[in-house]
Amino acid sequence: MKKSSDISDEDSALFRKSVGDATPLKKDSFIADKPRPKAHPAKTEADNLAVIKEMCAADFDSILLERGDELLYTSSGIQNNILKKLRRGHYKIEAELDLHGMTVDGAKIALIDFFNQCTTRSRRCVKIIHGKGLGSINKQPILKNKLNQWLQKTDIAEAFCSARPADGGTGAIYLLLKRK
Repeated sequence: MKKSSDISDEDSALFRKSVGDATPLKKDSFIADKPRPKAHPAKTEADNLAVIKEMCAADFDSILLERGDELLYTSSGIQNNILKKLRRGHYKIEAELDLHGMTVDGAKIALIDFFNQCTTRSRRCVKIIHGKGLGSINKQPILKNKLNQWLQKTDIAEAFCSARPADGGTGAIYLLLKRK
């Protein structure tokens, strides 16, 4: 049964002339070779970068830590068992950053890049090596104190603690990043 059409005979003839000897496709669906790329959250990444830059720009006073002092922090609403699991190394370390031996300014830049990569790649648990301060002036852990301040000031950290002795002890931290 033929469909009724609103196309004039002239338009139909013009169409047939334009198409010529073309043969209709047997299958009219299209299957892409590659899956579509995931959406790129540019605004979210820009917001995260702004927070990290703000974190690194301002300093605030806190009690300075000594070389052997252990770091422990949980943001509000985090259960104690999450920190216990983190301290025991139950979370898989998905990325690592070594700040050991860097200046404060170099560490800021490295942290910004590292957090951007972690956000982009959906990393959850990371290890940051800050060192124990043995090579700094007065043998004090400068990067350890700065990192402690920066992470507590921003909302990027769900929890962090000093690493187990096998992973650097008080010279490194395990950091559980907030889900985005």
